[in-house]
Amino acid sequence: MYSKYGCIVLIFIALAFLVGCNGNNKHQQKENITISDSIKCVKKDDSKDFLPAWSKKNIIVYQVLGEPDGLHPTNGNSALRFEMNLYMHGFLNMVNLEKLDINAGIAKTMPIISDDQLIYSYELRDEPKWDDGKQLTVDDIIFTFKANKCPLVENPESKDGVENIKDIVVDKTNQRKFSIVMKRRAIVNQTFAIDFPIMERIYFDAKNVLSNYTFNQFDDTSFRADKHKDLSEWAKEFNNEKYGRNPQYMNGLGMYKLTKWDEGQSLTLEKKTNHWTQSSKNYFEAAYPDKIILKIVKDPNAQMLELKSQGVDATSSLSPKVLLELQKDSSFNKNYNSEILSTYNYSFISMNMKPDGFKHKKLFTDKKVRRAMALLMPLDEMNKILNHNILTRINGPVSPLKKEYNSDLKLIPFDVEQAKKLLDDAGWKDTDGDNVRDKMIDGQKVKFEFDINFPNVQVEWKDAATMIAEALYKAGIKANLNPLDPKTHSKKNHTHDFDMAMGAWGETSLPADYTQTWHSKSWATGGDNFTGFGTPESDALIDSIKYEINPSKYIPMVKRLQAIIYDEQPYVFTFAGTKRLVVHKRFGNCNFYFDRPGLLLNTLKLLAPKEK
Repeated sequence: MYSKYGCIVLIFIALAFLVGCNGNNKHQQKENITISDSIKCVKKDDSKDFLPAWSKKNIIVYQVLGEPDGLHPTNGNSALRFEMNLYMHGFLNMVNLEKLDINAGIAKTMPIISDDQLIYSYELRDEPKWDDGKQLTVDDIIFTFKANKCPLVENPESKDGVENIKDIVVDKTNQRKFSIVMKRRAIVNQTFAIDFPIMERIYFDAKNVLSNYTFNQFDDTSFRADKHKDLSEWAKEFNNEKYGRNPQYMNGLGMYKLTKWDEGQSLTLEKKTNHWTQSSKNYFEAAYPDKIILKIVKDPNAQMLELKSQGVDATSSLSPKVLLELQKDSSFNKNYNSEILSTYNYSFISMNMKPDGFKHKKLFTDKKVRRAMALLMPLDEMNKILNHNILTRINGPVSPLKKEYNSDLKLIPFDVEQAKKLLDDAGWKDTDGDNVRDKMIDGQKVKFEFDINFPNVQVEWKDAATMIAEALYKAGIKANLNPLDPKTHSKKNHTHDFDMAMGAWGETSLPADYTQTWHSKSWATGGDNFTGFGTPESDALIDSIKYEINPSKYIPMVKRLQAIIYDEQPYVFTFAGTKRLVVHKRFGNCNFYFDRPGLLLNTLKLLAPKEK
């Protein structure tokens, strides 16, 4: 993908990078798995002068659009939660954003992989210690993945990520070594762990309840977890919201701890003293700022004022209009580094393909209707008016930055007349002259009227929804705007309580597992496939993609999945994402990353002596 801000070409993980022969019956994992050989990040030079007006406080004020859905170590899936987890927790593996490869996290090295590529053997580093002073143990690793797999843990978005784990076995000769045994070979076997914060077993399971249960039991669909009293009591306590909302109950291996959460205002992270990462040479374990304050600023005008007054030090979520306007200001450019970068994220407009027929009528069950919706979306006009043409349109759920993007699928044009024809063919006509189409469904006359849900965190969402509603009305469809806070918006999606919803997915440079978002079983379990999409062919293809490690087979399969989704049209795919990145020049070591989260606040280094 090319833009005015640069280009990046994804080079897929080849099998040769996954395993390198060392001459015996096992393969030593190379220290780095290379994902891309092109642009990884944009590095900014440190400012040579520290201006008198710049604050010398070693505190970063980071503008965000809203709160995370919670900071529970397993339960939740918001982008901000993931970003904060990088500072609050430790991970078995980490994405090296500077090189777009995978590095060892709390393990000494990347794993040794067996010949059949089913056993991944690790050894823990000695340095990691919990806040209570106890050393990280293999017991914590086993607990972490067993907890994520437990049927009673409220993490439907994460269950597929640990589905392939068969067992975790401790080495008999070294208690700091262990092997993760997989059921099947899969291209994500080594990368899945980057999404799972490691948890202290004794803190979250003092009675060691989970040791009484096996991975195999949690895999067994006939296992009735709720019938086991000790497991039910443990899960009830573990799922308690306090572990994701109350700083007093948050515990992690990371360099920072949450010390304050002012609802609707800010969240404060403070650097831990005498932390085990102090001597670490891993850049992702740096902790240069003493404090990181995540300040919620939604309004574009308020964002503008915050940056003009230097009240904010960094952001990755400015309105495009705001940043483009600020970049014309010499004073802003004197004080801040800024960039607009393409990301692997994408935005969409989803439709409920499996409504209950009562609260939500059967509006989008016919793919002709869904294609008509795509034809009625004024995306080019939206990009021009709302985004100053900085965004790139997409045709499906794969970033154009990736080699497996299916460029053969043509972008759907804005065509009201063609949309009207499809709606007529599907039986939706205006029979009563009120300018809104209707249809007899299950013996009842149903008007083509619905709510379009969207997050209330940024004015562009409302502006886009308004333009969409106006375009839909040209074809006899009435859409009512329904702004929702992010938590309510997500809940309505996952409980199928919507007709049409706008949203965005945060993706990465890594190979994807499409199970959670597109497999039909994810609809039934309240996962991210909230539209109800799924055909026997698409499900079989997703199952095959998940366990395919050969890129020459994987890429065509992913392209075929995109073609099926394109044909069924569960989403109107809108734009590839961008990050609007800003960092104050009083901080050095400033890198802007293409992959999530765009910035690593822990690595920003104050360029002046600390102010006491």
